[in-house]
Amino acid sequence: MPPLHHHLRRQLRLRSRLAALRFKNVLVAAAFCLTVFYFLSRSESPSEVVLLERHMNSGPPSHPFTVVKSSVDWGDIEYRHPPREQLAQLPKPAGKGGLPRVQHRFGKESSAARQTREERRDAVLQLTRRCWDSYRKYAWKQDALLPLSKDGRGQFSGWAATLVDSLDTLWMMGLRDQFDEAVAAVAEIDFGLSSAPQVNIFETNIRYLGGLMAAYDLSGREVLLHKAIELGDLIYGGFNTENRMPVDNINFQAAMEGSGLLVEGNVVSASPGTLTLELTRLSQLTGDPKYYDAITRVVELFYRGQNQTALPGLFPMFVSMSREDVTTGGTFTLGGCADSLYEYFPKMHALLSGAHPQLAALTRGFMDAAKRYLFFRPMVPHNDDILISGNVNVDQAGVPNLDPETEHLACFVGGTFALAGRLFQSEEDVEVGARLTRGCVYAYKSFATGMMPERLNMIPCERDKPCMWDEERWVEERAKRPEYKPHLPKGFTTAKDPRYILRPEAIESVFYMWRITGDAEWQEAAWDMFQAVAKGTATETGSAAVLDVTVALPQLPLDDYMESFWIAETLKYFYLIFSPPDLISLDKYVLNTEAHPFLRPHP
Repeated sequence: MPPLHHHLRRQLRLRSRLAALRFKNVLVAAAFCLTVFYFLSRSESPSEVVLLERHMNSGPPSHPFTVVKSSVDWGDIEYRHPPREQLAQLPKPAGKGGLPRVQHRFGKESSAARQTREERRDAVLQLTRRCWDSYRKYAWKQDALLPLSKDGRGQFSGWAATLVDSLDTLWMMGLRDQFDEAVAAVAEIDFGLSSAPQVNIFETNIRYLGGLMAAYDLSGREVLLHKAIELGDLIYGGFNTENRMPVDNINFQAAMEGSGLLVEGNVVSASPGTLTLELTRLSQLTGDPKYYDAITRVVELFYRGQNQTALPGLFPMFVSMSREDVTTGGTFTLGGCADSLYEYFPKMHALLSGAHPQLAALTRGFMDAAKRYLFFRPMVPHNDDILISGNVNVDQAGVPNLDPETEHLACFVGGTFALAGRLFQSEEDVEVGARLTRGCVYAYKSFATGMMPERLNMIPCERDKPCMWDEERWVEERAKRPEYKPHLPKGFTTAKDPRYILRPEAIESVFYMWRITGDAEWQEAAWDMFQAVAKGTATETGSAAVLDVTVALPQLPLDDYMESFWIAETLKYFYLIFSPPDLISLDKYVLNTEAHPFLRPHP
């Protein structure tokens, strides 16, 4: 067991933290009163003052609850492979200027614009409430709602994924009673018990740990930080390996015993690369550097290998943490299996206030390589100037070959490019982000249901040459694709996976483009997208995935499943687009890959 002084230091840190939190709540209340007085003195509309109160009020919970301490104290496990004695410390930002401004400077909106925006925001709110109420009625404390059969289903260790994932959405939307009831339920989760022998570290990190910390950052509810520490210590146990690299799946029994875990031979690159943001934030919140120390090895590994791959700047879809090899492999993508690895480079740069130079290099390196190898302009009937993110296979001779297939998961990259463009003061990259986002919006508009399929192919134009519609070429190219179906819109040669499974990536990029540019084009695109997905996924009790979005039918074929990210991400992004832009400002928060906002420390 760890020595007694370890426990005393931990208790003193927590007591100090709780005292600071109580003082913080007093300051928040005072700030609220002053801010409301300021808004009232300016004769702003009552609706905006009410909205402000919803989001700032952090008073006592309306639902009493009992905190259940997890049956395993993950923080007191004695590891077979402990960390180094000198832990890496959170870097201190150099200088006082901070990072460049990200969010557009919005002016005062007209009364008509405000009315339209509020009506759209309220439509998103009503759909969210219906989905949440159905989850509460039919699937309470389970991972996901089955909206057609009016039941629930487990998926991730039995820790109520939708409940934890939705916390910050409930808070943002002013649903205080629902939020407090959910917090009371979270307080009872035992992270020492799992319904499965293996715990997936990626999903646990982004949905649960991210959800707990974001809800804490917004509400100040101390129990959420306690539960985040419990869960963070479990995830930290996933680094109890011989080379201190993280596993992909945590063997629950071995983790409890501290006996050491075996790192898998090959994992998708997104798995280890998407632990960085959450564990860094946990170190910032607790003052304990061990979480940040754990992920520094992962960042260093990717940094060392970035220019050693078959496509320098990019990483293969699969990497090996056991061999510490992130360079071997010939398949490259920004879609599934790799997406959030790249998403986190600029977001870590923002969360650390630009104080970690390796993250700037990783960001610039991947962006330059993606523009060179992965992005293509597709040939479409009206010659729209859009970009699509494809895949590349490098053959044995080292020649890269573009596969013009994209997927909904890759639609995040438009927002990531725009965010990085502002962080690194490159308006060229902001515009690349806009063209990528328009590519995904174009895919939504093109299909009869107004929804983009999960996976599809288009025809790439030649680089640096005029990109004009060629009907004969489209006919020739589609004939080469056995997956082609006659009802597909012009310009598309396949819809290999015709589903829409409530994914957020396209509206995520639209959100970033709206907040970064202030161009009304993005709000209008968002409204069209919301109307389409709200209608197409509607059930009596909530929203369900669609099995085929390529054909418009009176009743679309639905899948009996509502992923936790529907409320956590998709509906949240819609809501934020139609809310006042200072709600979750991109200059104050960094959103993780599950749309959970973490406060950015400022110098």
